[in-house]
Amino acid sequence: MSLSHFELFGLSPKFNIELATLESNYRKIQSESHPDRFVTAAPVEKLQSMQLATLANEAYQILKNPANRAKYLLELQGIDAIAETNTAMPLDFLMQQMDWRESLEDAKSAKDINGLENLLHEMQQEAKLLQNELGLLIDDKQDYVSATDATRKLIFIDKVYADINKAIEQLEATL
Repeated sequence: MSLSHFELFGLSPKFNIELATLESNYRKIQSESHPDRFVTAAPVEKLQSMQLATLANEAYQILKNPANRAKYLLELQGIDAIAETNTAMPLDFLMQQMDWRESLEDAKSAKDINGLENLLHEMQQEAKLLQNELGLLIDDKQDYVSATDATRKLIFIDKVYADINKAIEQLEATL
């Protein structure tokens, strides 16, 4: 039986985790499995330490990101939040997605870094609301159906967020 990402870092499997504990336990595992500590070890031990370091890296990347953490928690419940069969979204959110994408394209075309930063701020606010909602849905209510919808929204916001940051970087590079 393999450990869940939460067990690996000594955390309870919930959405609202103590990020400082995650960070601290990650660093501890990285230190304990560092290749320099296994220079004279047997090949099997070297391989095990490398596998542990790799697993810790993957688990850390998933748990530190709220959207990935929510998706992983749902996977532990047997739910694939981004399955092909799981694509229905509320109409108001679909309209919001279109507005955000349009605002992104308009700001990019106008080379409007302030507009992009304002959009980024708006999306950060929306992401924060979704994260609070996910904490309630997953940790308190165990309402995984609603949590799946909120997770998919958060994953979408993360994608647009990355696109906005990329657009800002590209515009700043041309200044």
